[in-house]
Amino acid sequence: MRDTLAPLAPIEPFLVDGAWLAPEGAELLDIVDPATEELLTRVPQADPAEIEAAVTAARRAHDDARWSGMSPHDRSRILNRVADLIEERLEELAVLETRDNGKPIERSRADTATSARVFRYYAGAPSRLTGTVVPVDAQHHVYTTLEPVGVAALILPWNFPIMTASFKLAPALAAGCTVVVKPAEQTPLTMLRLAALCEEAGVPAGVVNVLTGDGRVGAALTEHPLVSKVSFTGSTEVGRKVMRAASEDFTRLTLELGGKSPNIVFEDADLDAVVLTAMRASFGHSGQMCTAGSRLLVQRSILEETTERLAAAVRKVALGDGLAGGVTVGPLVSEEQRQQVLGYIAQGEAEGAVVAVGGGVPDRPGYYVEPTLFTGVTNTMTIAREEIFGPVVGVIPFEDEDEAVALANDQTYGLAAGVWTNDLARAHRMGRRLRAGTVWVNTYNLFDPALSFGGVGESGMGRDLGEEALRSFCELKSVVVAL
Repeated sequence: MRDTLAPLAPIEPFLVDGAWLAPEGAELLDIVDPATEELLTRVPQADPAEIEAAVTAARRAHDDARWSGMSPHDRSRILNRVADLIEERLEELAVLETRDNGKPIERSRADTATSARVFRYYAGAPSRLTGTVVPVDAQHHVYTTLEPVGVAALILPWNFPIMTASFKLAPALAAGCTVVVKPAEQTPLTMLRLAALCEEAGVPAGVVNVLTGDGRVGAALTEHPLVSKVSFTGSTEVGRKVMRAASEDFTRLTLELGGKSPNIVFEDADLDAVVLTAMRASFGHSGQMCTAGSRLLVQRSILEETTERLAAAVRKVALGDGLAGGVTVGPLVSEEQRQQVLGYIAQGEAEGAVVAVGGGVPDRPGYYVEPTLFTGVTNTMTIAREEIFGPVVGVIPFEDEDEAVALANDQTYGLAAGVWTNDLARAHRMGRRLRAGTVWVNTYNLFDPALSFGGVGESGMGRDLGEEALRSFCELKSVVVAL
């Protein structure tokens, strides 16, 4: 596939108030292909004046209601058209996502298809944003309405660029908001294409604005007094900074942060299904997932067999260029990320865990780390406490259900968890007892636009997807009319 790829433009502009800008003399950021370490293109670093222009444009578009004032039917038609365009350009977008991010092309195709489904789901939302009539007394007519919150700043991560863009942009637009989007500095390209598709579909100028750049752009957006809502996906460390900045102006906030998810295997589980799914849960997208099942809790009675089967499966995990096809583990997003992952592997060994498989770096270009399976892991080790964001999983034994729950919940994070059992009563007990925003039973990483996603504790606040995400971009107003 690489032999047929056309080069990208030397500089990819960003979007402000309907104009694509690449200001002369601007600081430029290199966008690198993680599989080859070669330069793909460059993007401008938005400066304070450009940030101000984008927010002002979004606020002006909100105030004159060029988007929210459209009929629900017209907004639905445009959002459905965005979904159509994503589907029409699916292969183009997926290839760009893999070039920008490194993930396997199959994953990029699935992410892009999911993005279209998310827009399709929220295309029906404008007519669902209904208020209620509240019976008070015969002398008053009382009702509520849902109104767009205003300008929303959408700050995206580098691991799922186009998918998280749709998770935030689609409900924001469905609610009638105007937006300023800040994609991750490493992976801005598919968000820029998505903004162009929004224009093509008929979203008015100024409603969707996109700024490229590093964390300075995100920080400025979270502090801006004209921004009424911030939706951020990223690390817990940065999430704390976003929360502090947003608190100054009581800015509405959604935070989807880190995770250290337990994937719990009971002795009655179907081990064939466990091993197959654990490879995806732990090593899919090179483990660069906030929901990665990086703590594999295995009941002691089946520990030896399960570990042997896992090790055999890890040795067969395909590593390579995401564009080649048939790959599970592609490169990490950057050299910085690779060094962080290698540091965690070294820390795990230093604390007494055993590398059963992997742990090294293949001899090839690209930011690769071998799929790594640790045994002898305890819940107090650094590799069991901190989010690694790489192809690394640790096996932790437990005796019974109570210990499994105790180990799983002994975390500051609470994003997701997996449970493997054929005992229906146990499945529901675990679903109730686990401290997590999502619990998957006999499956893992299943998402749907209608199913809200988010976590508790240091995994964040608020939800992406579902009706909860839609309502988070709205303000409730009560109207009381004397008769």
